[in-house]
Order: sequence, then structure tokens, then C-alpha cells
Amino acid sequence: MTETSGKFGWYELMTTDVEAASAFYAKVVGWTPTDSGLPGPTPYTILNAGAAPVGGVFTPESGCPEGSRPGWIGYIFVDDVDAYVEKVTAAGGSVFIPADDIPAVGRFSVVADPYGAVFTLFKPFPQDQAPPQAPDLTPGTFGWRELMAGDLDGAFAFYSGLFGWVKTQAIDMGPMGTYQLFAYEAGGPDAGGMMTKPADLPVSFWNYYAQVDSASAARDRALAAGATTMMDVHQVPDGSWIYMGSDPQGAGFAVVSTNQ
Repeated sequence: MTETSGKFGWYELMTTDVEAASAFYAKVVGWTPTDSGLPGPTPYTILNAGAAPVGGVFTPESGCPEGSRPGWIGYIFVDDVDAYVEKVTAAGGSVFIPADDIPAVGRFSVVADPYGAVFTLFKPFPQDQAPPQAPDLTPGTFGWRELMAGDLDGAFAFYSGLFGWVKTQAIDMGPMGTYQLFAYEAGGPDAGGMMTKPADLPVSFWNYYAQVDSASAARDRALAAGATTMMDVHQVPDGSWIYMGSDPQGAGFAVVSTNQ
């Protein structure tokens, strides 16, 4: 397996207004939006943390699919997309978009775990030069990944079986249950957490936290730019500060910082 295989490596926002959404996140997170230059019927904007591309923004040619709403999706890099699609289905997951090529970019498939949380399998085509990578905790990078799982034990078994993720610390959240941290590999740093979703959440989903200078300052910038608050700024057990909101197009987003 390659160094990036089995890890989240790209984050993508499907929205109804690429220009407005890109401008919003430029203000809130500090990303620099640039045109990808990729051919296609609709524009694809790259979000950059300094010189490092970290994600993209797009509107499907026919608009957001019926029954869906704007939202973020994470790409998990793998060495063989087609083989992993088979592994997903064998482990009880489902396929929304079969394996296909993005010309000059890579091969992908949109899939879901057995409880309906959606993610993308991705293998980039060989490039003459790898894009720059920003150091961890750099503002604009994604500092945390979180799964609101249909069932914690079943979901962890699914991802561990596919990608080799390992459990690290388990945090007792009282009536909310256990919040299980995970690393991509034994001895590696924590990459995210997962827990059984509260009963009032209708679906299981992944949430991605953008690293910012200050969660409170990011909240203020977001509200000034038209966001609504879903969960106000608060400190989590590792000492970090987080904030969750909904952008003006309706996509949920989250930020994390070491300072309040």
C-alpha cells in the first residue's frame, strides 16, 4: 500500500452556488479559491491552504440530486478503486456511483458504509509532481474527521476491516455513549473519532473539521457572512475548541482550533 492509502486526502463540497460558497469559506476558513482549469460542463473550484490544495467545490451538471442537499464528502485514497468497491459491498456497504475515471485526475467511486454514511474511494492518476502538503494544524487543513455512526461497533469493524484503522482512546460521553478515537495505523496520531449517532439524527454521516486560528473568530466571521449556528463554540476533551454551523447554501460545516 502507498503512504496515503487508507487515509482521507481530499474534501469536496457539493453546493448550489460555487462562487458564493467559495467566497464564504475564503472568509471563514481563509482558503484561497482558484479555478481548477478542468474541462467540464460546470466549474470546479480548488480550495487552497496557502500553496496546498485541500479540497474542491462544485455543482453537479443537473444540480444537486433529488432528495440531497449541499454538503461535504471526504475522499479516502486507495491503491485500487475497483477492488475496494468489491470490499465495500462484501462488508455490507453500498455503491452510489460505480468506479469511473475523472479525466486527467484519477479513478473514483462514491460508496457508503452499512449504515449509510457516504464517502468517496479515490486513486489519483500519476502526476509529474505531487501537490504540496501543508503541515498538520496549519490553518486551512482538515484537522479532524468524525463519524456519526449508525452503530459504533459495527461501523468501526467496517472501516478497520477495509483500511486497517485502529482504536486509540475511548471517551465516556455519559448518556451519549462512547466516543471512540481512531488512528490510521498502530502508533500513529489520532485521525478522528466516531460514535453511535443520537437517536434524533435521521442519518449516519461523516463530518470534517477545518483547522482555523480561533473557533470563536471563525464563528463570528461565519455569522457575518450569512451562516447559522448548529453548535456553538465549546471545548472538547483534548483541549481543542470546535464550532459547527450551516453555510448560506445549507451545507453543514465544522471548524477546530487550539485557541478559543
